[in-house]
Amino acid sequence: MIKTILTHVDGGAEQDSRLRAVFHLADAYAAHVVGSADTGIGWLDYALLTGAVAVTTAGPDFEILRGAARTRLDMFEEAARRAGVASFESRLVEDETRYALLLQSRYADLVVLSRGAEADPVQPLRARALPDHLALHGARPVLVVPPDYAGRPLPGTAVVGWDGSMQAIAAIAAALPLLVRADGVRLALVNPEPSGDLHGEQPGADMALYLARHGVRVDVVVERTRATVGAALTGLARDCGAGLMVTGAYGHGRYREWMLGGVTRELLERAPVPLLLAH
Repeated sequence: MIKTILTHVDGGAEQDSRLRAVFHLADAYAAHVVGSADTGIGWLDYALLTGAVAVTTAGPDFEILRGAARTRLDMFEEAARRAGVASFESRLVEDETRYALLLQSRYADLVVLSRGAEADPVQPLRARALPDHLALHGARPVLVVPPDYAGRPLPGTAVVGWDGSMQAIAAIAAALPLLVRADGVRLALVNPEPSGDLHGEQPGADMALYLARHGVRVDVVVERTRATVGAALTGLARDCGAGLMVTGAYGHGRYREWMLGGVTRELLERAPVPLLLAH
């Protein structure tokens, strides 16, 4: 079940679409919503920049950061009240965004973010979009909301990318509370090859049976195409009017610290509907 939803309150251009998804899920699952805003800089970073004395006196620059975060949280709370959210809270964290969300995500069922490039303001050379970092390093699934999400039902019809991998298994397990409520699920395999290690004699059949036993209305769709996996999955989502996509988050080999794999990156950039990722 989804009982605690964590979302980032950054005041950015994509926040409204993100909160629409959060509030919709909170209503559907009677879930508690946690809005997290941060100063963007931790005490250690502040000490390195300004000296230990400034830290102990909590200088005016740091208070400005706190004040800006509080203002964003006030706006979040007002939006939650207007949406009729029954249970919510706001948290101000004095840390860099990625670390603040990673810590809090341990105690949530779902993290909801936007796909925009929300970068680390302190370490620009290591800047990355938040979904990349949370999906690869966090313990909870991440729902990535596109900027034009207007509040259509979640999940509606769901497209689930299935390739037999551990990442895909993790994503399906994380998405089960949504999939059992879906109007229908398209379990999509792109150019699968029969393999005893991954698919068995009939690719997709075993996973479809697993989902059906959970009460999921599922159909197996095998795509034979020269397009990329990401393009095939997004095309299927558009064709069936999907409201949700689900896929594993794949790291790029030993460079996982720096980038996602090509399929996941393509889906983040092109998914026309909210995309649930898990690693």
